[in-house]
Amino acid sequence: MKRLSHIGSDGRVRMVDVSAKPQSLRIAIATGKIKIKRATANAISRNRIGKGNVFATAQIAGIQAAKRTAELIPLCHPLPLSNVEIDFQMKGGAVNATCSARTTAQTGVEMEALVGVAIALLTIYDMCKAIDKEMEISDVHLVKKTKRLV
Repeated sequence: MKRLSHIGSDGRVRMVDVSAKPQSLRIAIATGKIKIKRATANAISRNRIGKGNVFATAQIAGIQAAKRTAELIPLCHPLPLSNVEIDFQMKGGAVNATCSARTTAQTGVEMEALVGVAIALLTIYDMCKAIDKEMEISDVHLVKKTKRLV
């Protein structure tokens, strides 16, 4: 098994020192879905959810969350995000969400993409919970990450 990078030789938890790594353009894409009832999908499509526009609100929440990842996940490095995009697609009985995060930094941006998509989905859940008690969030995962020296 590969040695964990957040555990020092003394067994204590530590933040990884990335100061010697070169700056790289880094992009990460994460996705997930929330299963919803057909009536919920119709209410979202017709903008008939009492709390407001579901996708616009979830998009803002996901972007804000990605920007605050270092405050939420212990030992994550704060990153200067240059772009975060949240997209939604209704398909069947689910909303598929995708978060793309981009930075030029010394460490990856996958946690920001994962946090962005997770919070976007949780926001949909929160906004629709009054009319749909059977929603289910699943399949949150990293789809792709790239790194290119700048």
